[in-house]
Amino acid sequence: MAKKNVVVDQKSDLVENLLEFTRLRNIDRGTLMGVLEDVFRAMIRKRYVTDENFRFVVNVEKGDLQVFRERVVVDDIDLEDENLQITLSEALRHDPDYEVGDEFAEVIDLRNFGLRQVLAAKQLLAQKIKELEKTAIYNQYKELIGEIVVGEVYQVWRNEILVLHDETELVLPRSEQIPKDRFKKGDTIRAVVLDVQQRNGSPRVIISRTAPQFLERLFEREVPEIYEGIITIKNIVREPGERAKVAVESYDERVDPVGACVGMRGARIHGIVRELRNENIDVINYSANPQVYILRALTPAKALRIELDEAQRKASVWLAPDQVSLAIGKGGQNVNLASRLTGYRLDIFREDPEDQIEEDVDLDEFADEIEDWVLDELKAIGCDTAKSVIALSVDEIERRTELERETIQHVLQILRSEFED
Repeated sequence: MAKKNVVVDQKSDLVENLLEFTRLRNIDRGTLMGVLEDVFRAMIRKRYVTDENFRFVVNVEKGDLQVFRERVVVDDIDLEDENLQITLSEALRHDPDYEVGDEFAEVIDLRNFGLRQVLAAKQLLAQKIKELEKTAIYNQYKELIGEIVVGEVYQVWRNEILVLHDETELVLPRSEQIPKDRFKKGDTIRAVVLDVQQRNGSPRVIISRTAPQFLERLFEREVPEIYEGIITIKNIVREPGERAKVAVESYDERVDPVGACVGMRGARIHGIVRELRNENIDVINYSANPQVYILRALTPAKALRIELDEAQRKASVWLAPDQVSLAIGKGGQNVNLASRLTGYRLDIFREDPEDQIEEDVDLDEFADEIEDWVLDELKAIGCDTAKSVIALSVDEIERRTELERETIQHVLQILRSEFED
């Protein structure tokens, strides 16, 4: 079966217009030509019902696209579907060598499409390019999750800040802002890409300044040994803007991981602290020994002794009286961070451990006299026994819990009566 092409020299204004429409878009030419083919196929289906017998030849380098319509030559009386067939008499007008059964291929002159079809094509192309751009943004920021981006604040709302990064809108929710953050339009902002969501078909890029990954990436930027893999960050816990604890380990015994992270006279860590609104950062040596790890995690306090309950993932920590407040920290911050860092629930005591074991009484023993929610408030600040509560002043308990002063005084009276002769 012979196959002949009937080619009409043309330079389609439609192709030119559509290519011009996409030149300013950040889409590679190969993908663009594929989109153009989809658009033209949609146009052809509207005009010719089917696009099955149409062939597209794409020249990516030149940005040209030719459309060939292929039909089978049949006797004039056998014509059944002019979309798929062409009569012999019509084919002979193009070339006297055609015979029945040959394949007749002609180039479709795109200039023959009407204005309405051209406008519809442009609209469809705009829609497809917008979808491509959304997909490209989604994929781009998916790969950036956990990495720092630097953008410019262009809108400050009550519950979120909108940030421009490479002409893409990023969202910094209030929950991901450091409480001391104060930004205005035009400010430069650093944050880590936390998540990329699809909302109504559009990507929504969430960034964060409170995530542990943000602090981790800042350390990587300031400490070459971390970036090079000589020092590794084992864990990070934060109370954003207030305090953070970072456990580090060195794979080179000649390198002090804490000293390397802090730098000479704190040179390396000062920049991080400023970025985090003066967040107090404790850098400690990681240890696989839980007791040693807990001792270090309670920095700046120095514990006298630790007893572990591995089954319950609990640790009882005894300290000298002047170290208890340091171990607990402002609002229980230090002990809570140490607990999160090590994975152990830490109970703080100021009594001698032997006296504590022999004479103390578990708080749960007072459940018939003291309401459960009150006991839970006391346990939340590390007081599991009667003496651990009695050792604290009314003012300290009031500051560290949600309990009212009268309630605290009543509780202390009950607990003290337990040890009266």
